[in-house]
Amino acid sequence: MIAKAEIHTTLQNIPWLMELSTFQFKQLVRISGLKYLETGEILFREGDTDNLLYIVSEGRLSIDIMVPKHGNLRIYTAEALDILGWDSMTPVARQRTTTITALSPCCLIYIETNALSELCEADSTLGYIVMRRISNIIASRMLSMRIQLLELILTK
Repeated sequence: MIAKAEIHTTLQNIPWLMELSTFQFKQLVRISGLKYLETGEILFREGDTDNLLYIVSEGRLSIDIMVPKHGNLRIYTAEALDILGWDSMTPVARQRTTTITALSPCCLIYIETNALSELCEADSTLGYIVMRRISNIIASRMLSMRIQLLELILTK
């Protein structure tokens, strides 16, 4: 198991977390850990359920969706500082909406989303910072998916 000090150092280098107070940051470290993936290893599959949000520390991962009659479609390639598993933070989409596979050896920081949701409910400033970031991710992924689907339709 990795020391919390190493998680603290890694999280400290994430720009959007620099807005947090020292107290908020310590709370985040308390509910965080590290996960390592080898090339080809699947982080989760579309339809899975779990309660972890991930921040890519190192490596690259493919984010794929299943398109009926077309198979898997890569909608995004995640790299350092990207957030994965945002769907576990939304009350409607508790199931994973994508399949994520490591394209290289990866180090991910995970955050327990049930605990994070409780922190966000208790501290509106923290909640705003976290949900603002998640809404930006959702918007960019929807745009990326739209472009991919349009390309798929136009090449047919």
